[in-house]
Amino acid sequence: MGEEISHDRSSDSVGLVKKELFTFAGPPDELRLESGSRLGPVTIAYETYGTLSPARDNAVLILHALSGDSHAAGYYRGSDAKPGWWEIMVGPGKGIDTDRYFVICSNILGSCMGSTGPASLNPATGNAYALDFPVVTIADMVKAQKALVDHLGIDSLLAVIGGSIGGMQVLEWSVRYPEMVRAAVPLATTTLHSALAIAFNEVARQAIMADPNWQGGSYYGGPKPNLGLAVARMISHVTYLSDGAMHRKFGRRLQDKKDFSFNFGGDFQVESYLRYQGSKFVERFDANSFLYITKAADYFDLKSTHGGGSLIEAFSRTRSKFLVVSYTSDWLYPTYQSKAMVQALKKNGLDVSFCEIKAECGHDAFLLPSPRLTSLLRGFLHRVSTESA
Repeated sequence: MGEEISHDRSSDSVGLVKKELFTFAGPPDELRLESGSRLGPVTIAYETYGTLSPARDNAVLILHALSGDSHAAGYYRGSDAKPGWWEIMVGPGKGIDTDRYFVICSNILGSCMGSTGPASLNPATGNAYALDFPVVTIADMVKAQKALVDHLGIDSLLAVIGGSIGGMQVLEWSVRYPEMVRAAVPLATTTLHSALAIAFNEVARQAIMADPNWQGGSYYGGPKPNLGLAVARMISHVTYLSDGAMHRKFGRRLQDKKDFSFNFGGDFQVESYLRYQGSKFVERFDANSFLYITKAADYFDLKSTHGGGSLIEAFSRTRSKFLVVSYTSDWLYPTYQSKAMVQALKKNGLDVSFCEIKAECGHDAFLLPSPRLTSLLRGFLHRVSTESA
């Protein structure tokens, strides 16, 4: 969900990496979705870092957030200006140490970064799926990831780790495939969206669908709904920050002027910042994918899907060790939601560690440099790998 962060190349980077593609579920063995629809063939883009141990017991699966991709670390080319989105955490000697662990990161089903989504070609028509693409859920994304992990010949994951929507996938993995997940690390996430979170997603979706260029989703080959998508990103980006962070970074400071313009061109620095975020986002993301992924997040409800309305019952399915992390300034998925998760896990007698990290930057804190999170992940993964040996 967060903005990209630039880092210098160094000896603790995984270096040059390559995006891989895995295709499965070709007819007549299409992937059966939660909606009852069938989808196939399905392609999943992924990257791996580090070396799989001879016992195949050191695999760590990283799960990205809304606008993320499979490129979690390293560089595609030596000339790349920016590394993968979690370069600060993944690499030799880092919190997720690629000298010790075999790290996998895949692009989610429904996205537009190499995996099958609404912008992909529909083999039945030869055109982009657009809104003919079936609505997918967090569970469907996890089913596709499971197929990838099976393809890689891995029977057990040392850990699944992810923040925000990636954290939802972590929770789904832990209860859907309990025999495969030794440890789970949900960061800045929730077991279900609040009305507030759903409301922000709906306003963002309506911004896209109100753009005349959206054309009912069938804009491929023509002008794209860039204005609507930019506004949607601006709305979402506000939820990733915090009041304190915005006050500290922008306050009421004006952008390149000394007084009000008395027009609607944008006077304040915060206005300029959000417009920039929106304009950059349309260069790399598909509007329909935004619709599908936010809807999947809104549909996610662990206790209803797996527990008949009881979160305790839902977590009775998992056998994982847990490290749950929240942030003090995250008002999108506030700490009380993580505490409810921890309480339900402990009611099941599970091994649970919880930390609320003090941070002023809001929901995006898990993407930013944090010695505390780095230390927590390093220690937790070491304990799990040692106890599993």
